[in-house]
Amino acid sequence: MSAELVSILVLVVVFVIATTRSINMGALAFAAAFGVGTLAAGMDADGIFAGFPGDLFVVLVGVTYLFSIARANGTTDWLVHASIRLVGGRLVLIPWVMFAISGTLTAIGAVSPAAVAIVAPIALNFASQYRISPLLMGAMVVHGAQAGGFSPISIYGTIVNGIVAREGLPSTELVLFLASIAMNLVIAVLVFVVCGGLKLARTAQRMDRPAMATAAAAPGGGSATAGGSGGSGPDSGFEDSGSDGSDSDGGGSASLRLTPARIATLAGLAALVTGALVFDLDVGLSAITLAVLLSIVWPDTSRQAINHITWPTVLLICGMLTYVGVLQEMGTIDYAGEAVSDVGIPLLAALLLCYIGAIVSAFASSVGIMGALIPLAVPFLAEGTIGPIGMVCALAVASTVVDVSPFSTNGALVLANVDDDVDSGRFFRQLMIYGGLVVAVAPAVAWLILVVPGFG
Repeated sequence: MSAELVSILVLVVVFVIATTRSINMGALAFAAAFGVGTLAAGMDADGIFAGFPGDLFVVLVGVTYLFSIARANGTTDWLVHASIRLVGGRLVLIPWVMFAISGTLTAIGAVSPAAVAIVAPIALNFASQYRISPLLMGAMVVHGAQAGGFSPISIYGTIVNGIVAREGLPSTELVLFLASIAMNLVIAVLVFVVCGGLKLARTAQRMDRPAMATAAAAPGGGSATAGGSGGSGPDSGFEDSGSDGSDSDGGGSASLRLTPARIATLAGLAALVTGALVFDLDVGLSAITLAVLLSIVWPDTSRQAINHITWPTVLLICGMLTYVGVLQEMGTIDYAGEAVSDVGIPLLAALLLCYIGAIVSAFASSVGIMGALIPLAVPFLAEGTIGPIGMVCALAVASTVVDVSPFSTNGALVLANVDDDVDSGRFFRQLMIYGGLVVAVAPAVAWLILVVPGFG
């Protein structure tokens, strides 16, 4: 049996053991990377660690650290309250606001994980406080980011269009952008319906305060804490605007004040967005730097934030991606791709390439797999039986729409930022099942709509 087949079988075993024995899949993946890399591929430790996603590790730690501080000092509660006011208290619009924000960020040039890192913590905090499905909110953020991800000025768009130009294929800019928007929008609508969005639409009550929040005047008057994810401490949760615990709106609900800690945190979040979009600064390093600065000034509310970094998720993602790095280094990915290219039926080969893009991208870099598969498709595209524009668009969409997988960067960010009151193990299984469904269905739909009509 070849080393490539052995590595694929070991991956299957990792999945089986993790799901039946409740062992962290990342720990299993590290062991698998060591065993397969050493015994089957002859790699040393340096070669194995070359696949460790150091940049993603810093992103996961930095972003969850920063937003843990934001939760502790009440900033995320303030943002939730502001979001409600923005849509006039219409709860049903909030998931679509998150979809639009993340899509706008990627369309104007943000890297997809950067947009998700910025929006997901706010969206999931809102989901927790209003008892909205975290799967719904997380999926809306990710699919929004992917919907805008192929605009002509976006990162994904410029990369794919550059590959297309280098390979001498017809331009795909507008079709690619529209295909990405359409596919992700349709999926978002389906998720919205299945995960309870229609119930939100039928809710007559206009939400002026979180369903899980309780406004109670603190000793001495002037502050109250929100149940759920608002945190604790002298500067957390809701603060009333009067000593009797009612707000100035006369609605009887606690309102949020902008305290110095919250103002500084909001300024930090704005700096994170500006640094990512304008100056192309690393999101993880920026986030952890901002978190440290806030901790220095307000140590009381920040002291416990580091304990809320989702270390099991960090282990899970980093372990799996390290093993995928071993697979790439030993040629397993190329092995699968070359096997597909040898298929004599163009339409079948096109479908298999879409599935390879989806499966690999669910665990690894979307940009990396697109950069490998588009050139791989050039030989049979040159035969003229498959339309190159449709094929490129199908590969691009199939390789990115699956980023809701908990093993991809975007899915990992969603998983890492789920609130403490949510069963993280159950949510991980939900994300894995949903990501599996997208991997199983989306490539076939993209192939059917974008490739088949151009055949012949």
